[in-house]
Amino acid sequence: MLLLAIVAGIWLSARWIRSVFRKEDVSLMNKIGKILIVVVLVAAVVVVIALKYTKPSADANKPSNQISTPTSPLPKLVDIGAGTCIPCKMMAPILEELKKEYAGKLIVEFVDVRENADAVGRYKITLIPTQIFYDVSGTELFRHEGFMSKEDILAKWKELGIDLAVPSSQLPTFERLTPAKPDNRPRDSICYMCDEDISQKTLVTVQTDKGPVRLCGLHCYFIMYSCLTEDKTDFEKRVSVTDWATGNPISATSAAYLYGLDETGRPVIKAFADKQTAEGEQKASGGSVITWTILQEKELSARCGFCDRAVYPQDAAMVLVGGLHTWGCCSHCAMGVAARTGKDIEVQEKDRLTGQEIVVRTLDGKVASLEPATAVAWFGQRQKPDGTWVSAGCFHQGFFANADNLKNWVEQNPYETGRLISISQALADKMKLSPEQIQKACKIGECSPK
Repeated sequence: MLLLAIVAGIWLSARWIRSVFRKEDVSLMNKIGKILIVVVLVAAVVVVIALKYTKPSADANKPSNQISTPTSPLPKLVDIGAGTCIPCKMMAPILEELKKEYAGKLIVEFVDVRENADAVGRYKITLIPTQIFYDVSGTELFRHEGFMSKEDILAKWKELGIDLAVPSSQLPTFERLTPAKPDNRPRDSICYMCDEDISQKTLVTVQTDKGPVRLCGLHCYFIMYSCLTEDKTDFEKRVSVTDWATGNPISATSAAYLYGLDETGRPVIKAFADKQTAEGEQKASGGSVITWTILQEKELSARCGFCDRAVYPQDAAMVLVGGLHTWGCCSHCAMGVAARTGKDIEVQEKDRLTGQEIVVRTLDGKVASLEPATAVAWFGQRQKPDGTWVSAGCFHQGFFANADNLKNWVEQNPYETGRLISISQALADKMKLSPEQIQKACKIGECSPK
């Protein structure tokens, strides 16, 4: 149609020009002027017609993010990024996992803008990485800019009406809500803090209005002390320790302490009624003789970055945050550092059964990478008399390199109750806490017997 209009315009113009030159009474200049006017008018008409027939269609005016791809029998996730950007690198293992786990259910593609320069314009992106979700017809359903966790990707597909059911082999499940055997130990033989058996040589007792609180050792005492919310003025006057030599109770503040280290670097503390006896033991086993004040300084020098409890670095998870390092008194509190600081973190924890290192990195409050990818968490829980379930405390939480290690550990600890959860869930639980909840996390309140 456009071509016909142009041809018609040229033909009419040519006929008019011929008629002008046949008129003898018109001067040459007038003829040329009229010809130029006609040429301009014809050109204008042609431009108007051309614009009319090249006007964008309604589809062309769709929002820039409405991109279509060729029809596919499966939904498709396209991740546009580059091999050099940090969030893109964190997306790489997630994309590989999705490819393997959802083969035959989902197409996963990665487009590197460094190698495909036209991808920026073709996909109309402004930030990398960008994830674009397509249905089976190739119509864009959703797009997200920045890092996106595996859990969020799957949740978004489900929200879009595409439920990519995870194969049962990909979702290990395990729970034990009833102890493997009844805990018939006498209550006064169980540590108030860690629930471990109390050795009479290291017994620490705290006197309260409601009765004595018994602890398995001085480290559990300082853990308790660090998370008390009551007034701690002269609190140590309530505390008695056990003389290593005689087994008799003695005042904690007047005792002499032999401070040594075991083969792992973990402190070993022995209390004595007097300095001379402590020095005699020092000659036999080594270590340093110190006072209560120095012992307290040492015990409270390392604290959990989430709940502020006293920790031994040998027992704790190391947490890197903002170029600095802190500790997590348990694996779950380590994840809580991300919630408390609002920053991305790296957690280096050990499998509670084998000691294998587990590394978790977060980005924007989500798990960005997990090594090994099979690692899982144990969420230790206990049932209250009213039937509700609550956390069993920091001593009953842990990470494991795989579900089998977790199950073996639970079997070796017959009093443990709880369930297996993903490490992503452990982080999500902490990220949901309010600042007020974080401030109160792991605090004991008034010291009293169980």
